[in-house]
Amino acid sequence: MSLKFGTSGLRGLSTELEGPPAALYATAFARYLLEAGLAKAGDTVLIGRDFRPSSPAIAAIAAGALRRAGLAPLDCGTVPTPALALFGLKKGAASLMVTGSHIPADRNGIKFYRPDGEIGKDDEAAITQMAAAMSSAGEVPDAEPAVAPDGSADAETLFLKRYDGLLASGALDGKRIGIYQHSTVARDLFVTVLSAFGADCVPLGRSQEFIPVDTEAVSPDTIEMLQRWSSEHALDAIVSADGDGDRPLVADETGTPLRGDLLGLITANFLGADVVATPVTSNSGIEASGTFEVRRTRVGSPFVIAAMDEAVAAGAKAVVGFEANGGTLTGTTCTANGRTLSALPTRDSFLPALAVLALAVERDQPLSAIAPDFGLPAAAADRLENFPVETSAALMAELRSGPQALAAFLAPLGTPAMTSDIDGLRVTLEDGRIIHFRPSGNAPEMRCYVEAGDERAAQSLLEDGLDLIRQWAAGRRA
Repeated sequence: MSLKFGTSGLRGLSTELEGPPAALYATAFARYLLEAGLAKAGDTVLIGRDFRPSSPAIAAIAAGALRRAGLAPLDCGTVPTPALALFGLKKGAASLMVTGSHIPADRNGIKFYRPDGEIGKDDEAAITQMAAAMSSAGEVPDAEPAVAPDGSADAETLFLKRYDGLLASGALDGKRIGIYQHSTVARDLFVTVLSAFGADCVPLGRSQEFIPVDTEAVSPDTIEMLQRWSSEHALDAIVSADGDGDRPLVADETGTPLRGDLLGLITANFLGADVVATPVTSNSGIEASGTFEVRRTRVGSPFVIAAMDEAVAAGAKAVVGFEANGGTLTGTTCTANGRTLSALPTRDSFLPALAVLALAVERDQPLSAIAPDFGLPAAAADRLENFPVETSAALMAELRSGPQALAAFLAPLGTPAMTSDIDGLRVTLEDGRIIHFRPSGNAPEMRCYVEAGDERAAQSLLEDGLDLIRQWAAGRRA
């Protein structure tokens, strides 16, 4: 099986997860909860899912496995992951979300939550070991699906209540906002939330087929579509999210997406953060863009959450985390517009979307004027899809083999001056440009992140970096 934990949850091919493997991991999760004292027999476990074709069957199999393990599954339906997580915190219940997030429909996954929040790396290891022990013993859990009671309305109601009053009444009056609905589970709730603040919402691009939207590397075709809609409908902004609604996509009035780490930065300021946890892939200018302390991490919500927990333990009062994809987490209670917002230490797409729209209203500026005011280095990111995992590993091994190998690889781009190996390999060139190579943690993809003096230079460096990867891979096959 290709199933493994990546940057956020278990991932693999849908065909390898549906059936006994789904039952295996759901059973391992249940046994872990029971043995670790995180749940007792008969306790509720929430189940949510996204719209990809394999998700309903996997969720039903998980429900059956949880019930046979002595727990009580509650079906929360197609809700955003942050809504499921919030409901779990409210009920003191563990939960699992069947989703492959932004990756294509031929893949899927499961995100696991303890009663006190998203699982960490130690939890992942324990669940993996539990599943491996069952497999080694020849124990094949029953994959018979089950129908669980419906808790979707309660989950949605609680999530909507979270944002009630977060902006001033009528804050978005006169704003015409497109909602790129595609196949995200956030599509209807975005309309509800933004309309409540007075926005004129225009639903766009709703799809019955699953569309993978990566908010960290928005495709040229998607950008072209957003720009066309902005012009056709005279929009002030377009809001969307990935498949499970935990990564935001916000485009300005021209249809140009704002970078996810900028959304996170704006949200941190909106909430008055005194500590921000964010991965090394987020913009290097963040440290100079706020009054908060910045703690850099590896890529993935478990690492961001661990850094937030450390900050809380050290006495920080307002702790916020975000990733380069824009997903924003709160590690403590925070305050905005006089409203107290409870901690939600899992990625959320709604909070950053509201924060950036509120800033545009406060400044009476179009969204296109927001980014330049922060003075962040120009940044870009993209990925090579269907890039074999073993090829990524071989490339990274060569680049890490020594300074000479790295210098030879990057010779067409410049001379390395400094490197960081926190997650992937991040290289600062002598001219100050940054290029970062990182294999995806949950898909056969090779990612490249860059920073440069302006947008054109960043895009050029990104294209050159991706070409270097392609050429190296082609030479290895020859």
